[in-house]
Amino acid sequence: MAEAEPQHAFDLRIPHKGNETRWTVSISDEWDVLGPFPIHAREQHFLSPSFPIDHGGSVGWTKATSSNGNLAVSFPDVRWDSLRRTEGWAALQHHSLLRTAIVIQPLLSGSTDETLSSPRLSVSMLQGSLFTITPSSPNLNFTPKWYAGNIYAMGASLPQAVSLPEPPSPTEPTVYHLFLSGDYEIRLFGDPKARGSDVPELQISYTVEIEHPREALTVQPTHHVVPDFVDGWAFGDAFGIGLRSVDGWWTVTDAKIHNEEFELPTPTALHDTSSLHDYQVLPLRPSRLAPTQTRIIPLRFTQKKPLCASELHLELSATSHTGVSLTIHVTLHVKQQTQWNSTRSSPIKATYFFAGSMPTGFLVTPPKEQKNGQLRTPLLALHGAGVDIFAQDFWPQALPRQQYSWIIMPIGRTSWGLDWHGPSAEDAWSTVDALFQILQGHHRWHPWRIANNSRVVLLGHSNGGQGTWYMASRHPDRVVAAVPAAAYIKSQAYIPLTLSRSAHYMDPSLRSILESSLTPDDNDLFISNLAGTPVLAVHGGDDENVPVWHTREAVSVFKTWYPDANITFKEDAGESHWYPTVFDNDEVQDFIRSAVKQANPADASSLHSASQFTLTVAVPRESGSLNGWRILQLRTPGRLGRLTVEVSSESVSVKTQNVAAFSIKWSTSFFDTFIIDDSEVNVDFAGEGTQLSFVYNSHRWQVLHSQNLLIQFSGRMYNIFATAGPLTIIIPNNSSSVQSAAARLAHDLDTYHKLDAEIVYAEAAVRQLTAGSLSQGNLILLGGASNTFTHRLLAAKHTVFSMNGEYIRIRGKPVDPTFATLFLHPHSTNPAGLVLISFTSNDSALERAMRLFPMRTGITLPDWIMVSDLTDSIGSGGVQAAGVWKNNWTWNEPMSFIHAF
Repeated sequence: MAEAEPQHAFDLRIPHKGNETRWTVSISDEWDVLGPFPIHAREQHFLSPSFPIDHGGSVGWTKATSSNGNLAVSFPDVRWDSLRRTEGWAALQHHSLLRTAIVIQPLLSGSTDETLSSPRLSVSMLQGSLFTITPSSPNLNFTPKWYAGNIYAMGASLPQAVSLPEPPSPTEPTVYHLFLSGDYEIRLFGDPKARGSDVPELQISYTVEIEHPREALTVQPTHHVVPDFVDGWAFGDAFGIGLRSVDGWWTVTDAKIHNEEFELPTPTALHDTSSLHDYQVLPLRPSRLAPTQTRIIPLRFTQKKPLCASELHLELSATSHTGVSLTIHVTLHVKQQTQWNSTRSSPIKATYFFAGSMPTGFLVTPPKEQKNGQLRTPLLALHGAGVDIFAQDFWPQALPRQQYSWIIMPIGRTSWGLDWHGPSAEDAWSTVDALFQILQGHHRWHPWRIANNSRVVLLGHSNGGQGTWYMASRHPDRVVAAVPAAAYIKSQAYIPLTLSRSAHYMDPSLRSILESSLTPDDNDLFISNLAGTPVLAVHGGDDENVPVWHTREAVSVFKTWYPDANITFKEDAGESHWYPTVFDNDEVQDFIRSAVKQANPADASSLHSASQFTLTVAVPRESGSLNGWRILQLRTPGRLGRLTVEVSSESVSVKTQNVAAFSIKWSTSFFDTFIIDDSEVNVDFAGEGTQLSFVYNSHRWQVLHSQNLLIQFSGRMYNIFATAGPLTIIIPNNSSSVQSAAARLAHDLDTYHKLDAEIVYAEAAVRQLTAGSLSQGNLILLGGASNTFTHRLLAAKHTVFSMNGEYIRIRGKPVDPTFATLFLHPHSTNPAGLVLISFTSNDSALERAMRLFPMRTGITLPDWIMVSDLTDSIGSGGVQAAGVWKNNWTWNEPMSFIHAF
């Protein structure tokens, strides 16, 4: 039985069945347009989406007309070419506010049914940034709820469920306004010159419909996760069922296969039988859905015999919070493949559980041959931005099948993800480990196995090329060689942060703290970590999307660090951004074959072999080891840390820069003398392979050989996505606004990252904490003083934030109750986990906090931040305080800023 919810809790349930026949909706094709206003990438996450209404501005309203739900908006009178000549293509980025009318009316005009329930809308906004629906004449205290559009045009994104801001009239048409924040981003919409114009154009598609419920729970096939079957055997045990709660709170408790052909034993050619006992699906855990929420229900599939069916019929059992039981019938299509051989193979869809709980798919291409049982290094191939590897076959076709190596193609959570950073990078590495488990799990595939925790040849194109620089330089010991193609060096160089409205109002020291949250993404700062890694950098000479100078600059930085570096720059003259032979050519394939042949996939053969190298780290939790050396903690988090190592025949010398702790897998080849910052450290006790940690304490370095240090994860708010399981969103028991925010947040987590989330009331979370059953995944706390779990957490005083009645304090000083305050906090029960607390005391602050959740790369969010209503008009210039925690969650003076308030 699902845990009962408080009776006073706000319920987002929709009207009873049949209500869909009682209302109609229409949307005007005439749009009012206010703009354009210069904006840099991601500035809209600080500015109000309705900017510049009520915030000044000298541009008037113009008109645009949509057709069949398609709206094109441009400003041909602006001298775009002139702006571009001085500011580059970043000058084309702009914001505009769009407005039209929506009319809701009862189906039978003149009806006197005063009990007619208010409808709910289903709104899809393709390549729109944010939208809201308001009354035609809102009162002065009205706060609009802003919903994220599908700005990336992701294929599996579901429409937003939008409640009307006030009920419509049951007797006559009611007019509402639809406001849309239209933000032109070069990276998403492209250079207008590609279509022969100097004028950028927003192209938005939308639908607005009355939601027509049929069942309280509906199946969402776009979210299903099913592996391919090879000769009847599942290529991965992770199954996922997309399920949406249309009405009420539901908990999925059980699942079973219900194929009729399995009900009774059926003789086979070998006089064998098959039954339901041979195939099972088991839920990993009970999965709870809030009203309007969609989740991917995780099921583990087991089989004792090959499955020959083309479909699997499942029954899911669910219970509502009122005790109602429901059975959901689901049909999964099964793709059957025959075992690959030297001449025949097609990409295979494999599955695994990301973070141990989230069903996730990826593609693999098998090698042509076994290598006499030897393990060979696989290729890990990162796709470009917006590429759906399951729907677009050009990506696997562009990667020539290898003689002895698997090609692994991760999705990166979604087709855009986080630019192969954060959970996208974790997804990529996890697919390598998942392939090992899949091949290990079936004896027929043992001869084709890869090594556990295998090293890889890393390659990628465009955004995947950038991801190749990123992942290779953050985890160099897992990379045999790298082939970045058409890669930009970092986002700030690809889309410079020019024409920022915020820059006119911000203290430079505050700007440096905010922008420190982008430092971990700056690939050029970490190229030193590629010491000893062979790199073949490829770029089309006429690349119209990512200028070729990006690769030239990366190669130059590499050679500045290591003049003898093993790096080759291959410029393909006359080629554009994408061309089918970018990897399918002799030079690239010879490079890959050479790297695979020379490498030991199970161990970094270059460990300790380099005589001199520098390891650079921004956030230790986001980086691995170089030649066995790893930085664990920084003295001043928020700044770079570096470790420069020189190995000679007599000693090892280490120079540190902003490093508080590091580790090394000890080798007896280091001899007897170990020097750190010109002081000798005694390591006579260390044996071959011993894992040693060195800690800077009391102005000297000390060695620890029996204690594991917690790797520092402070530095930026994006780390909330590094979760050990589903995210848990904890909300107050009696706030309709916060529950709406939680539903929108869960929707955005699904859209942008396919990260699972469970919404829980605070009182229930406190009971779980007391009972020891609280989720070990990361937590997100919404609301203010009414969230009892926030009170419980802050009472422990792990940080400088505390509660005083209805208000939050920082270092004992009360925070203005109109501010939105967001900060990372240690997890209650998981030492490696995180909590993101969003403390707000009114609906306006809640909406500002919602915009600041780090759904996209490039949002400047360190560990903690406070924003006022000034951000609505001056962007991040309205940030009142921000900072980065020290290693033990204490105040970090050099990396903290507070305005007087």
